[in-house]
Amino acid sequence: MTENTYIDPGADTREGYQISSTSRSLARQVVGDATPEDRIRQRCAISVGDFVMADLMVFSHNPVEAGLRALTEERPIITDIRMVQMGIRKNEHQSEVLCALDFGDDISRDTGITRSSAGFIALRDRLEDAIIVIGNAPSALLTVCRMIDEGLKPALVIGTPVGFVNAKESKEVLRTKDVSSVSNVGTRGGTPPAVAALNEIITMYIEQKR
Repeated sequence: MTENTYIDPGADTREGYQISSTSRSLARQVVGDATPEDRIRQRCAISVGDFVMADLMVFSHNPVEAGLRALTEERPIITDIRMVQMGIRKNEHQSEVLCALDFGDDISRDTGITRSSAGFIALRDRLEDAIIVIGNAPSALLTVCRMIDEGLKPALVIGTPVGFVNAKESKEVLRTKDVSSVSNVGTRGGTPPAVAALNEIITMYIEQKR
């Protein structure tokens, strides 16, 4: 990606574009710019203000290709929390962006599991070939991993939950699954890298169409 390439479709003012362009130029120098995965590493590092994040990102089973295909096929995007849902770019693609918290209240109430986990269970029929984005809830990521063991085949799972309780472990479990995924090593993560990873794939999708 060169200096003149369309960088950030979310930057719609001159100042916004200058900020995005300057940040990306610095990230290219530090992170590298040889592959599509490097672009995701750049954006994830920018999202948390720390280039260490770039080295923590892990890509399994061709996630960029899988994400682009899912967007082309207008597959749904399903998130664990509203902050992730709100951060994902909504225009210039036709994939519906849903939040698991809007589903499964009865399951959560009856079983005592987290609302995000219950939401993914309630959405089971919509998860096939979908893009799943989990930035905060390790419980939800572990639930999705169990569903994959039971035969679920999402198009792509982006899993970057943050924290000290099952965050590191849930991402390790994800990386054992035969599914396209983007994750990171350790307890760091959260909404910013989850949103950044998918938005960069969406940017690539938009570039392909132009």
